[in-house]
Amino acid sequence: MNASGPCVILNEPQLAENIGAVARVMANFGLSDLRLVRPRDGWPQDRAWASASGADWPLEGARVFETLRDAVADLRLVMATTARPREAMLEVVTAREAASRLAEGHAQGWPTGLLFGGERAGLETADIALCHAIVTIPVDPRFHSLNLAQAVAITAYEWRLTRAAGPPPRFTAPPAPADQATVHGFYDQLEAELDTAGFFHPPEKRASMVRNLRVAFGRASLSEQEVRTLRGVVTALSRGRGRVLAKLAAAKAEAPSTPSGSPSPCGGGEMRLSSPSGGSTAEGGDGGD
Repeated sequence: MNASGPCVILNEPQLAENIGAVARVMANFGLSDLRLVRPRDGWPQDRAWASASGADWPLEGARVFETLRDAVADLRLVMATTARPREAMLEVVTAREAASRLAEGHAQGWPTGLLFGGERAGLETADIALCHAIVTIPVDPRFHSLNLAQAVAITAYEWRLTRAAGPPPRFTAPPAPADQATVHGFYDQLEAELDTAGFFHPPEKRASMVRNLRVAFGRASLSEQEVRTLRGVVTALSRGRGRVLAKLAAAKAEAPSTPSGSPSPCGGGEMRLSSPSGGSTAEGGDGGD
């Protein structure tokens, strides 16, 4: 039994870089048994290690075979991947279905494998005839050619889902929602400040507006830290409003009072003076005509 899962068989691969990229994908998804059938440029090839970006163990353990028949001889379940219809009358399954069947075989201790064709022409019908089923990926028929490592990545990913369907354990779980007493305290503070600011207008719609706000925040399932942050935001806004009002009050208190009938300062740099006719004239900075 192969503890790491199905082996990956590359039939007549051409480019060392692609073999290295396949090894990298295998390492990503927990596969290690790499089998090469007549690699065009021989084996080993330094360029494969460079493309593997540190995923060396599939390359170091790679086995080379002269024929595909030898490469699959010990396997009890082999799936051939191709995007083209072939004459071989084998069942055609998706990558997800193939992964499920490989997992079933793996659970019974069967050696299993995924077969991939070379970059130039893929798999021949005679190659597929050595397998138990065809795996196809629903690519766009206008361009059905996948890079070798891409095809391995899709099937290896589906295999990985049979081993570990959830997110990796190193990702922390989201924080628990705050208790309702904490959330209601935030609601009370927010609604009080909105009352002061005159947000709830007209008054007869206050109840529905409050309800809509609470529903919106309720959907967020706020954590305690998020509630504290929001309460800090409300506090900062309310204090900022208080400072603005205080500045306006101070400016009004400092403005000099003017006796009746004398000039008084107005906005915009203008002075309003009584005219002989009892009206008023406005003079700007240019002194008038």
